[in-house]
Amino acid sequence: MKTINNTKIIGIDHGYGNMKTANYCFKTGIVAYDFEPLFTKDMLVYDSRYYLIGEGHKAYAAEKMLDEEYYVLTLAAIAMELHKENITDATVHIAAGLPLTWVSKQKEKFKTYLLKNEEVNFTFRKTDYHIKIVGADVFPQGFSAIAETAASFKGVNLLCDIGNGTMNLLYIRNGRPDSLRMYTEKFGTEQCVNAIKNAVMDKFQVVIDSGIIEEFLATGKADISKEYLKVLKATAADYVAEIFRRLKDHEYNPNLMQLYVVGGGGCLIRNFGRYDKSRVTVNEDISATAKGYEYLSERYLKKDGERL
Repeated sequence: MKTINNTKIIGIDHGYGNMKTANYCFKTGIVAYDFEPLFTKDMLVYDSRYYLIGEGHKAYAAEKMLDEEYYVLTLAAIAMELHKENITDATVHIAAGLPLTWVSKQKEKFKTYLLKNEEVNFTFRKTDYHIKIVGADVFPQGFSAIAETAASFKGVNLLCDIGNGTMNLLYIRNGRPDSLRMYTEKFGTEQCVNAIKNAVMDKFQVVIDSGIIEEFLATGKADISKEYLKVLKATAADYVAEIFRRLKDHEYNPNLMQLYVVGGGGCLIRNFGRYDKSRVTVNEDISATAKGYEYLSERYLKKDGERL
């Protein structure tokens, strides 16, 4: 979170698997109730409804403005950042983003969605918040994660942002993004999770819990028997091999360019990929994109103070 003229700039990475801010990461899950639920640890109360944050799994949607859920998740993300500074009443400027090839088409609709209420009162984790939302910026996902250091990139670089729902690719030449060579594919880590579930079902005729798979993909380890672990490793390795195959479809050549991987899916490359570590960089900071949104918003707002 950054501050300009008493306005809090809060970067939020609205992922399909996880919501990320500069300091927090929580699952993109939400369950709504018309009455107060039994368990209320991560409950958000807004507009006379009760929401459990981080519960369930939000289905993939090409547009994030189709329902109220991402808006409520945005409020939870803002509350977490404000709570870190012991603030409950604030003026907020949201810094967010969308997949590379979707920004131009969806940017204005997403801004309108985030700005639909100028003032919002809600309760999160039994703390009351009052916020005034005075602005929002929407940036290209992925590039934001390296925006502050992009100028130092020499030669040809391929940026690969692997999220839960999508994989975004962007070529960067001598620190400058090439807008004619950027791509978005629906090939995120969720596809790997599903592939592992299917492989375990085919091999053992049992359903494996998603939590086991997610922990395994993040760490490369799991407290399961060797025969199951072997299937998980083989399937994850096949998935990563498919990532590199798709990169080559977009003219990736490890001998001619550097590969820079960001996003939660970077752990799959690190744990299960076969590559030249001198030519591939994996950014392990899952909040890098949210921090990049804040950096870009702060830079733009300082250039045009009237936007605040």
